[in-house]
Amino acid sequence: MLNGPVRRPLSMLREFLDSEAAGGLILIGAAILALLLANSPLAPQYGAALHARIGPLSLEHWINDALMVLFFLLVGLEIKREFLEGQLASWPRRALPGIAAVGGMVVPALIYATFNWQHPDTLRGWAIPTATDIAFALGVISLLGDRVPSSLKVFLAALAIIDDLGAVLVIAVFYTEDLSLLDLGLAGIVLAGLIGLNRAGMRRLWPYLLLGLLLWLLVFRSGVHATIAGVALAMTIPLQGGGGQKDAMRSSPLHRLEHSLQRPVAFVIVPIFGLANAGLPLADLGADALTAPLTLGVGLGLLVGKFIGVLGSAALVIRLGLASLPMGASWPQMAGVALLCGIGFTMSLFIGMLAFEETPELLGEVKLGIIIGSLLAGLAGWTVLRLAQRKITPPGDRRAGIHR
Repeated sequence: MLNGPVRRPLSMLREFLDSEAAGGLILIGAAILALLLANSPLAPQYGAALHARIGPLSLEHWINDALMVLFFLLVGLEIKREFLEGQLASWPRRALPGIAAVGGMVVPALIYATFNWQHPDTLRGWAIPTATDIAFALGVISLLGDRVPSSLKVFLAALAIIDDLGAVLVIAVFYTEDLSLLDLGLAGIVLAGLIGLNRAGMRRLWPYLLLGLLLWLLVFRSGVHATIAGVALAMTIPLQGGGGQKDAMRSSPLHRLEHSLQRPVAFVIVPIFGLANAGLPLADLGADALTAPLTLGVGLGLLVGKFIGVLGSAALVIRLGLASLPMGASWPQMAGVALLCGIGFTMSLFIGMLAFEETPELLGEVKLGIIIGSLLAGLAGWTVLRLAQRKITPPGDRRAGIHR
């Protein structure tokens, strides 16, 4: 009885890690392709394709406001599952990645604000360097194979999931304007209907998905960013299935939907987002763009802020005895993972576009800071992890912050 509920989340977590790592490598390729297209003779066609109208929206808006809803739906499903039955199901397991994630958001925001405090037009982007791109980070860590203990990979995944939760809250609270109270109220009614389906024991997915589509439309019209609808829908998907305990785990609507979304999101949706948004025409940027407060705030926030915030918070938690190092991991390896947390590609780009939607001329500096900061953080993290030695764990010693 005790082993039954644990095996399923762990196996799904391994599958999640595998898919995210491979998806991260594809995302790297998509980002490189976007940069090449934006700086090639095909740049006009690349830009024209993104701005081509398809019905009421441009292709770029369909990707960012509709397709990415599925990404946020998967994020919400992962958050719910991990908090209820996975690696974040108890407070001791949440302590190390949770506090490290908070530190990894606060310090980058402070560094960004330090560079942009006297620039009200760019201060709005303070949340850009607070995000960690789990696909990119796991893609880099996967290149190291068994040099990195699995407990550190789980720690990184848990931290990034909590980081995603923080990013969703930031988007909902700080990047929402011009609310339509009517549409927001109707969205609330639809959300109440979804909760009612859950409470009534509905275990079929199609009613949730149909109402979820209506929820997306109403949230899109309300002024709240439409991707929040994906997270809200995820919170209503039932975690328990019908039948016996083993059948319930296999037939859980949340597990079924999460399993169905993992590969399409990792291998298709996020790379398409990267291809559509990572293009940075370098010829349009002057030499002063490298030293602009916006570029420095984002780049150093990711490279330095994430490292100090994550590693410093983790060290504090461990020093206070609230958690211990992940099993088999050394402090140099923790430092390497803290550096990898500075890879902030997908969510950072997303927040940047929301922050400077009215001033698109600043997006070049945003992308430059994200690319430079993420690239340096990834290279530094990979180098440190490759050179670091694993901690020798005595046989039978199960002390760890996150372990099986």
